[in-house]
Amino acid sequence: MTKSIRVLIVDDHPMVAEGIQSILESYDDIDVVGTLNNGQEVVDRAAELAPDVILMDLNMPNLGGLSATEILLEHAPATRILILSMHDSPEYISTALSHGAMGYVLKDVPTDEIKLAIDMVMTGKQYLCTGAKGSLKPKNGTVRESLTGREQTILLELAQGKSNKEVAITLNISVRTVETHRKNIKRKLGISSTAGLTRYALEHGMLQGTGVGL
Repeated sequence: MTKSIRVLIVDDHPMVAEGIQSILESYDDIDVVGTLNNGQEVVDRAAELAPDVILMDLNMPNLGGLSATEILLEHAPATRILILSMHDSPEYISTALSHGAMGYVLKDVPTDEIKLAIDMVMTGKQYLCTGAKGSLKPKNGTVRESLTGREQTILLELAQGKSNKEVAITLNISVRTVETHRKNIKRKLGISSTAGLTRYALEHGMLQGTGVGL
């Protein structure tokens, strides 16, 4: 017997969450393990619910979908996160993918497309629904990628002279996760040294009030 796909729905609109739940529960190979209201709830309960796929809304109280996605993947990198949104702008889609989401589905898609998206990300492939795919333009290679919220937090910690281990303890993540973020930050900013990261943080006003100065 094929193992059911464990799906967790995270949306602050109960009617939306319940609608998706009733649709997904009609499939024999899907087990909806819960519906939550915001990103903080999913961060707190993901380990307990152990979902294979999380359908995540973007704009929610307490903690938004993007920040929740980034934090969840630090602790459970094998989790597949599908952003479920009403926004089809390229900025929303590309930002979601840069935060680690494996797919982006618009809320008005046919129900069988949500199931298709779940099946696709379970195979390790990225999924963009038709509307999202059409609005995503090829990136100009000269445009610098922006830092995610989590990367900005880690940059601030590193710029204050903290070691990878100290940052890991402060943020309750692994040293390897800090190293990965650090590498991505350097790549995105085109900076190769820790001193360069500190200077960048100072020049962009990130260290105001921390007591760190040139």
